[in-house]
Amino acid sequence: MSNQDVVLPDMGIAAAALPGPGRALFVCRGAAGAVSSLRRGAYGAVAGRTCTSRVVEAIRASSPTRCPAVDECDAWTRKHPSALGSFDQVAAAAKGKRIVMFMDYDGTLSPIVTDPDMAFMTAEMREAVRDVAKHFPTAIVTGRCVEKVCSFVGLSDLYYAGSHGMDIKGPSSKDDQTVLLQPAREFLPVIDKAFRALEERTRATPGARVEHNKFCLSVHFRCVAEKSWSPLAEQVKAVLRDFPELKLTEGRKVLEIRPSIMWDKGRAVEFLLKSLGFDDRSDVLPVYIGDDRTDEDAFKVLKKRGQGLGILVSKCPKETDASYSLQDPTEVMEFLVRLVEWKRLRSLSPSARPRAQQQK
Repeated sequence: MSNQDVVLPDMGIAAAALPGPGRALFVCRGAAGAVSSLRRGAYGAVAGRTCTSRVVEAIRASSPTRCPAVDECDAWTRKHPSALGSFDQVAAAAKGKRIVMFMDYDGTLSPIVTDPDMAFMTAEMREAVRDVAKHFPTAIVTGRCVEKVCSFVGLSDLYYAGSHGMDIKGPSSKDDQTVLLQPAREFLPVIDKAFRALEERTRATPGARVEHNKFCLSVHFRCVAEKSWSPLAEQVKAVLRDFPELKLTEGRKVLEIRPSIMWDKGRAVEFLLKSLGFDDRSDVLPVYIGDDRTDEDAFKVLKKRGQGLGILVSKCPKETDASYSLQDPTEVMEFLVRLVEWKRLRSLSPSARPRAQQQK
């Protein structure tokens, strides 16, 4: 694929060629111009308007403590079959197309842990991701700040979209990766203020922890007693009433505070596909693997495009726009290994392939 200069006037962003095949660099011309076109009305859905009971119920739904009955699980699995058990279908969909890989981090490449600072991926998973990146354009799309997830992953030849896609950086041979897009830079001061206020307000809640992810904040309550979930949500809401520029969303045992702009993981996926020159091409197959409610924004984008595969990582049935499922990071790693092996065999001459592969 040849490099091209692309201009996205609706986001105030320009693209310039990066060294290397198929890479394009997008740089912000001005955060204010980019953000102004992304706002929802004045500031859109404000956290203070969110019903606490709805927040808590959404939290319970995204973090089920037990699976439903066997019949319900079977019905869900038929609708969202295992990406491993259905690998031949995945391979058939990918035949003749350029795969582009997108993956969440927590719960997808690493197990969910009590201490978010200890969410390390295994050496085997790192090797699997490294091999995937050698064969396909690959991006990690996460709610974490880019710097932290980069330290966890330890691979430079990837795209990273941190803070739910509000901080996108590209591969670099240098220590510092190239910033491709930061549509919420003007919110940094208010996010810092909200962080300090949330730390102070939630300090009395045992087990609560506020994580600063640069362009968003995460209030973790995995170690908080369930009876304290509603009071904690009220505390967060009370703080955010002073910050109408921010909004509240829910994840797996976490409350997410983000700038009230129309940007999420789905838009980050669209941006990266465009920056790679893969937008509006029929010979491309985006694959997104994630486990959280925030990953549904990406699943919806692929579903709307009618192009791409969403894979939900979950042991229990959940409402999802994903096409396939995997149970845990161990299965994710197995899927990645199989995908690389499939690609490697496809690159061999027909005479060099195993007989079973020649027949497919």
